Order: sequence, then structure tokens, then C-alpha cells
Amino acid sequence: MNLSSQFSPLSKAWAAFGVVLLLLGGGIGIYVLILSQDLPDPAQLERYQPKLVSKVYSADGKLIKEFFEERRSYIALEQVPESLVQALLATEDRRFHEHWGVNLTRLAQAVVIDLAYMEKRQGASTITQQLSRLLYLSSEKTLTRKLKEMLTAIQIERTYTKKEILEMYLNHVYLGHGAHGVQLAAERYFGKPVNQLDVQEAATLVALVQRPETLSPIRYPQACLARRNLVLRNMYTCGVLSKEDLERYSSTELGVQKTLPNEYYGIAPYFTEHVRQLLWDKYGRDILTQGLTIYTTVDTRAQYLAEKAVTEQLQKIQVQYNKRLLARREHLQIITQAMLDSLGMNMRQVLLDSAAIHGILSKERPVQAALVCIEPKTGFVRALVGGRDFDENKYNRVIQAKRQPGSAFKPFVYTTVIDNGFPPTYEVLNQPVVVKQVDGTEWRPHNYDNSIGGFVTLREALTRSLNLPTVRVVQQITNPGTVVSYAKRMGITTDLPPYDAVAALGAGEVIPLEITSAFSAFPNQGVLMAPIFITRIEDKDGNVLEETLPHGKEVLSKETAYIMTHMMRSVMDNPRGTAAGARSRYNFYRPAGGKTGTTNTYRDAWFIGFTPQFATGVWAGFDRQDMSFERGTGAVIALPIWAPFMRAYH
Repeated sequence: MNLSSQFSPLSKAWAAFGVVLLLLGGGIGIYVLILSQDLPDPAQLERYQPKLVSKVYSADGKLIKEFFEERRSYIALEQVPESLVQALLATEDRRFHEHWGVNLTRLAQAVVIDLAYMEKRQGASTITQQLSRLLYLSSEKTLTRKLKEMLTAIQIERTYTKKEILEMYLNHVYLGHGAHGVQLAAERYFGKPVNQLDVQEAATLVALVQRPETLSPIRYPQACLARRNLVLRNMYTCGVLSKEDLERYSSTELGVQKTLPNEYYGIAPYFTEHVRQLLWDKYGRDILTQGLTIYTTVDTRAQYLAEKAVTEQLQKIQVQYNKRLLARREHLQIITQAMLDSLGMNMRQVLLDSAAIHGILSKERPVQAALVCIEPKTGFVRALVGGRDFDENKYNRVIQAKRQPGSAFKPFVYTTVIDNGFPPTYEVLNQPVVVKQVDGTEWRPHNYDNSIGGFVTLREALTRSLNLPTVRVVQQITNPGTVVSYAKRMGITTDLPPYDAVAALGAGEVIPLEITSAFSAFPNQGVLMAPIFITRIEDKDGNVLEETLPHGKEVLSKETAYIMTHMMRSVMDNPRGTAAGARSRYNFYRPAGGKTGTTNTYRDAWFIGFTPQFATGVWAGFDRQDMSFERGTGAVIALPIWAPFMRAYH
């Protein structure tokens, strides 16, 4: 008998269907097995290390900057308000405490709805699935990624408790405008920590989970409001919100902060950028991911006053300089046709529009300035302005620039002779002098006002910033090499030729931070404190990684420091002093000393001065070699920044 005749066609069909199911099941099994090989290993799942933002604080406790790859600050679940958790579960995963990573019922419903509409309409991912995608997978919309997401979610559920999963999710979810996690999102949108959020504010954060960019409460407030009210309705449906509360909260505005001052660059941008560079040299990319807390020396009040003084004076100087360019018709070479085309104007129209011409000349030929304020007794840098506009130019002139100090270098000359036993009353001839240079040429210096006279004391020569007596001091009492050695001892690291009398009068180059720090030794009894920007660094758990205490060294005797301090006070106290305007014009009457500085080309103008509390250096000038002030001295250009700042800060 033929065996095939014993089976009916129906039986054969069922057998064939069974074989197909077996093959299909086996294929799916093999496919899932292959996918499982590419999932995160258990050890990786057990090491949850979110990228955390590092925060920089000022000396007065204000947050001034954040460093991050993902802007996130970790917070325990206990600190998250219950209303936020309720809103999240009511909207994203109502059966969170019941499923094992995948909600099969919700998945089936989503498949039916999507098939009915023939498009993706219904989401089915649980919070655990979303977390697996955030932590380990991409956001591509493919079947393979979806299956990996489900398998990884199951592994996560086997590794962590529900509480831990919720905590990780709330800290990892992206909520727009650079805010990762609910803590920074609460600070960004509402200006307060997450544990202080009201119910409607918590609902707003949950509303952003779905599409943080297109539901932005700042860019698309109406769309965000509608989504927030849907979250509130979900809470009502789940029984965690009364009907009265639903109506009350739904009628409130979003109440978010539309803008934040200095959101990108923060406070004291030149200062914090230098801090970032110091940290990067030691910690590398960890400063972007490890949630460090950095405590710095900058005082936000001093920083505000410094930026205000620099800005106000630069605006005045720039207007004067622009007028000079116009008077000399130099604007014809500066303003190009491309500039005119971009403005949609011709030259005549630009010249008639004062705002337009001022804007162009200010951008193309900017006057720059820098200020640094140091506490002599500690070395703490209390304020730093590296230029007129950090957004426009990141070059930090306080730390990176090397400029000729002009007469601001003279205190090193007089320190040399005072430290070697010559009194302030020692007299030097104020008459023309010829200096033989190393290249065989002759240099014939002159005083700023071309004056000459008889004998003057060392104090008067410094007070009036007389060049002729200073050259004679270098030639007859000391020598360029000794002067340069004193400058080096006091912290100047730049190259200063030890054989050139011109360099001893400020023709060499110095860094503003270094020369200001050097001046701070005078009121500190000859002790030079190292400039400090960072006082303490802590890890994310509050453990101290490093701490910097004030440290310095004695570079001058107390006697020399005292005499030099007293001589430099004459620069301001004596009516003939080059900085007498600090008293007469700016009403700054605190005990103070300092020195003006102007280079021969009028490209650099300085005033560096100190009180017992603070030493502040101000430089103003140009980055371009072909620009200069028209007989602009340190007293005229830099002192109007220094004096108002010091008066206000004290």
C-alpha cells in the first residue's frame, strides 16, 4: 500500500504549515541569537556611568561656567518630586511596575493601530526600552534596532531594580536646549532645582520627553502647552490628579525662562576659558564627563566692575579713533565694496549713517584692552578681562599677549638701585645722554615732554617718569643685565636682552599677568605670591582631588619693598606725578601706588597700580602693527579704566 494515500490533502497541508512554522521559528530564533551576540555585555550593563557636567564656581559661590559633552547633573530618585514620577508613568509607561521590560499588550495594540493606518502612529516602548536606547543603542528606526532594544530592556530589568531604572532614566533623558536629565532641565527652564517643581512644571518636563526640539517651550510654546495639558490629563485618568487640580493646572502658563544671560560663554569668559585650559592639561576630556566641581578665585562683583570699566572706556576711545580714521580719509582703504554690498549701501550712504560707519570701523580697526586684578597677599586672581569681546575674539591678552611696557618697566630699574643701597633722595642729572648700542648705533633718548633740567632725585624721576635720569641710572649706577635679573626674580619670564639699555626702559616685551603680579610684591612686603585661578577641585561625590593654597617667595627685602611702595605712591600723590589724575579726576583717595607706561609708537598704553588689598594692571592698545594712538599715554588711555574700577571695587 502506498503510504501517501493514507494522508488526506488537509493533513498534508497542516504538515506543510507545521514545517513552515518550524523553519520560521528556527529562523527567528537564529536571528534573535545573532542579535543577542551584539548586545551590551552584563558587565557593561552593571557599570552605569553617565556623562556629567563639570561646574565652575566663583569665589563668592556663583555658578559661572559649565564644561560638558552632555549637560547633565545626577540626582537621586528621592529628590525627584512624586508628581514628576507620576506624570512620567501616566504618560510614558503606565504598567512600568508590572512588566519585565517589554509591554506585550501595548506592543500588540500599537501594531494593530499602525497596520490600520498603514503608518507609524502608536509608540509602544516602555521606559526600560527607552533607557536601553538612550544608553546603548542608536535612534535609527529599523526592526533590528527595535529587537535589540527589547532584548536589552529585558537584560536591564534583570540587572537593576525598578527604582534604579527610573533613577537612571530621569538622569539620562534629553529634554532640549542642551539639558540632559530632569535636574538641569528644571534649572534651565524654571531656574530652580527639580525638587522644587510644581505639578504643572513637572508635567512640562514630561511633555518634552516625546520630542524635546519640536515641543520646546521657548521656541514652540503653544505646542508645548498642549502636550503639557495632555500629560496632566493622563495624570487625571490614572487617578493621581483630581478634576479640580486638572482644571487649575491646565489653565496656568508655562512660566519658563525664555533666555538666560551669558548662557553660552558664562560669566568671566576669558577667565573661565583659561581655567578650562588648565584643567584640560591635567584631566583631559574628564572635565567634560566626570561631573567635577571647580572652585575658582574670581569675584563676580569685581568681574562686573572690571568689564564695565573696560567697556565704557573702550567705547570712548573707539569713537575718537574712528573720527581720526575719517579725518585722515583712511576709511576709504578700510571699507571694501563687499562690505557695502553686504549692507546694501553705497559709500555716501554709509558716511551719512553714523551708526553704520562706526560699526564698520570698530569691527575692522578695534581698540583692545585687558585688565587683571590680583590679591597681593594670596595671589588670587579676582577679575580678568582679556579683550573687548570674547564672542568676537578668544585671544586672552592678559595671559597670551606679549607687549612692550614702556615706562611701566621703570619700577624694576629703581628697585635695582634701591635694593643696592641708593636712597630715594639720590640725585641724577636730567640732561641729554647718548647710549651706544650693541650694533654700534647711537640712541639719543628724550623725556616725553622734551624737557631737560638739572639734578633730580630718584623719587622725582620715577614720579614724573623722566627718561633721561632713568637712562643715566642704568648707565652709571647699575646695568641692563642687573635690571633684567631683578625683573626675572619678580616673575617676568619673557625674553629681555640683558645688554640693552633700551630694553631696560621697557622696549622688551612682558605679559600683563606677569608684570601685574610682579607689582603685587611691592605692597606685600617683597613677597611674590603665585597667581592662583583654581582653589579646589572635587569629584562628583565631593571628594577633594586637589587643593591649591596661597604660596609665594620673597623676591625683595621688606625695606626695598617699603621704599618702592612709597616712591610709587608719589606717582599718584604728587601733582606732577603721571597718575595724579587718579586723585584729582577720579577721586580715588585710598593709599595706592603705581606706574604709567606708554611705548614710543603709542601702540601700547598701561597703568599698573596697587593698594594693600589689590594689584590691578590695565593695558590698552591694538593687535594690528599698523595701528596706534595719537599721543595716547597710559594716563590718558589706561588710567581711566584702572581708577574707576579700583574705586568701585574698594
